[in-house]
Amino acid sequence: MQETFITLGAGCFWCAEATYRQVRGVTHVEVGYANGDDPTCPSHEQVNTGETGYVEVVRIGFDPDVISLTQILEIYFTIHDPTTLNQQGEYVGTHYRSGIYVEDDRQHEVAEAVIGEINASGVLGKLIITEVQPLRHFWKATDDYQDYFAKNPAEAYCAAVIGPKVQKFRATFVAFLKN
Repeated sequence: MQETFITLGAGCFWCAEATYRQVRGVTHVEVGYANGDDPTCPSHEQVNTGETGYVEVVRIGFDPDVISLTQILEIYFTIHDPTTLNQQGEYVGTHYRSGIYVEDDRQHEVAEAVIGEINASGVLGKLIITEVQPLRHFWKATDDYQDYFAKNPAEAYCAAVIGPKVQKFRATFVAFLKN
């Protein structure tokens, strides 16, 4: 198996993490922070100030023989709003921005192509403003932030926000579900 990685900012990292953990061909999922200004590891509290330049991200490892980067990105553009600047729902700040953080030129080309296709289709009603940049300064969040939805399914945020996004994914992408 050839594992490939992509890092995605989709607002709160827990929603994306809970979704991608259920995707067939995804081999690795961890939440963290990327593309900040300081090359040292920030705390969650520091990132939430919006002053570090870091964005909450989910780093995804996947087997491209099972699921393509295009398919990973199609899921991505369904599970968050890529048309709002620095905002996902009621959560506002640069740390909630929509971003695709690529590891090579090919990933950059695929991301731009998918964005172009979605924008041309008009399906979202507005243009995608997701930033596409090289990945830099990725830091894994602490263990208590990993697999949050699975550990806390009855918590209010999980039930009200994450659960509905996971259900939307499951209804829309049945063919991509792990067995």
